[in-house]
Amino acid sequence: MTTGQDDILGGSVKTIVIDCAGVKEAGEFWQRYLDAAQPADAGLFGRNLDAFWDTVEGGGPGWPGPVRLVFTNTGQMNSLRILNGGSFLEKLQQIADEATRIDIELT
Repeated sequence: MTTGQDDILGGSVKTIVIDCAGVKEAGEFWQRYLDAAQPADAGLFGRNLDAFWDTVEGGGPGWPGPVRLVFTNTGQMNSLRILNGGSFLEKLQQIADEATRIDIELT
């Protein structure tokens, strides 16, 4: 995990980098997110993609504040599946594409 500052439209936004190298299960992914973002209400965060959407779009539990989230080495999570058998990574990318309150990048 690394953090930094980016200048966006004259303002400054903190960048949080979450390294996904070696992530083999969703629980490990969520723990890395929480360790990096350190939200005040981490214990209330649902640790699933629906909860993540609520967090980044609605400011729900797990809200990291006005930041830029960069998830690196995400290709290593290709085998992760969600309950309906879909791709965890594809759903995460969909959230990143649709999020309007936080800039999310997957590399």
